Amino acid sequence: MKDAPYAFASTYEREIRAGEDDWRRRLAGRCQFVAEVDGEVAGTVGGIASDDGGAALISMWVAPSARGRGVGESLVHAVLDWARGEGHPAVCLWFAEGNVAAERLYLRCGFVRTGVTQPIVPGQPRMEFEMEHAL
Repeated sequence: MKDAPYAFASTYEREIRAGEDDWRRRLAGRCQFVAEVDGEVAGTVGGIASDDGGAALISMWVAPSARGRGVGESLVHAVLDWARGEGHPAVCLWFAEGNVAAERLYLRCGFVRTGVTQPIVPGQPRMEFEMEHAL
C-alpha cells in the first residue's frame, strides 16, 4: 500500500491505525493466501464469497522486489482454485484506473473487463474497473 498508493482505496496512514481486533474482523469469512520467496513474504491476496453466489478477489498486493517474477499469477490462481473448489461460477475483482500492470496480470490470468466502473472513493474522481473470470 505504501509503495503503490494509487492501487488502493485506503491509505497506509489509515491502515496502520487499525487494531488487532479490526484486522481479525476483516479476515473473518475470507480465505487469505500468502506467497513467500526465500522465506520472505512476497505477496498476499484474499478471496471472499459474493452476495450473488460468485466470489471476489480482494486485497491483492505483491512486494516490489517480487513483481515480474510470477508471484502475482500464483496468487491469482490460488484464489481461482479456491473459488472453483467452493463451487463459485465466477470470480470478480476491481482494479484502479492507471494500474496498467495489474490489468495486464489479470488479463493474463483470464479475466475480462465487464464494462462496470465506479469511483474508488465515493465523491472522488479516481475510478476503478470491474473484471470477471468465469470458472
